Amino acid sequence: MQKALIADDDVVSRRVLEVTLQKWGYHVTIACDGAEALRILEKDDAPSLAILDWVMPVFTGPEVCSRVRQLAKESYTYILLLTAKNQKDDLIAGMRAGADDYVTKPFDRQELEVRLEAGKRILKLHDALLAAQQKLFRQATYDELTGLFNRARIFELARKEFSRSEREKIPMGIVLFDIDKFKSINDTYGHSAGDLVLREVARRTKASIRPYDALGRYGGEEFLLVLPGCDLFSCAQQAERLRIEICQNPIEITAGGAIVELPVSASFGSTSLISSHPTTIEGLIGIADEALYQAKRSGRNRVMAKPQIEENNPPARTSLELSSIDS
Repeated sequence: MQKALIADDDVVSRRVLEVTLQKWGYHVTIACDGAEALRILEKDDAPSLAILDWVMPVFTGPEVCSRVRQLAKESYTYILLLTAKNQKDDLIAGMRAGADDYVTKPFDRQELEVRLEAGKRILKLHDALLAAQQKLFRQATYDELTGLFNRARIFELARKEFSRSEREKIPMGIVLFDIDKFKSINDTYGHSAGDLVLREVARRTKASIRPYDALGRYGGEEFLLVLPGCDLFSCAQQAERLRIEICQNPIEITAGGAIVELPVSASFGSTSLISSHPTTIEGLIGIADEALYQAKRSGRNRVMAKPQIEENNPPARTSLELSSIDS
């Protein structure tokens, strides 16, 4: 049922409008002055149609229009001014204040009905446009299979956090991890089983990170995790928690009509930004990638952490291995 607001300080006029709109199937909310109308229209669940009398106490109809438009809400409110004014300049002023249409008093029922129907069509088009925008935003931001951030978005978030960490001189952790022997899962059980494993690993890891961490699918079976405020050891600890969360319970898949409990593990490479050691976000991810490669080469299902070292420091980086459980 379409919700509509009637704002009018005249009791008789307000009642006539209320009865008329209810007969047309509207769910009607009443306001007796401009201030009350504005309070109602500021709410998240405000009526999407509003009929405002031009002359009201506290705020006039045009003033309410202007204040509602300043809210810049995502949902749109179609506003119709009800006025005894018929001077061209007055009507232009009302439209410029943000009104969509107007009806002169005393109003004609048929005219009011068709103008409200036009408003409903505009609201329907607005809703369709908003839904399309939200769909495009999700497609541009999230990975369709896992529901995590996609590569472009997680890299953008990593870059922003990197800039913040450098500016505020605080640590920032980067973790790269991928599913061990994922190609073997696809080759043995099929790509649908591989997709299920990807979704379940994404679910387990997403449920285990902090609200302000950022997790995304970096490519294939590889994931990127951004950890604000984490030094090298804290970053490795967080990675170890995720490693355990992934491997401690098998993932159920269907193969050949039977349910198979598939052991799954992941290898992790991690590092942390040191503000006194200049680098780039690409360089930091590269260090984590080196650590990930070392974890896989050392037997998989483990966390390797590489510290960030200044480029002019000749000794090779040393690595911290937090887990030594073979897959």
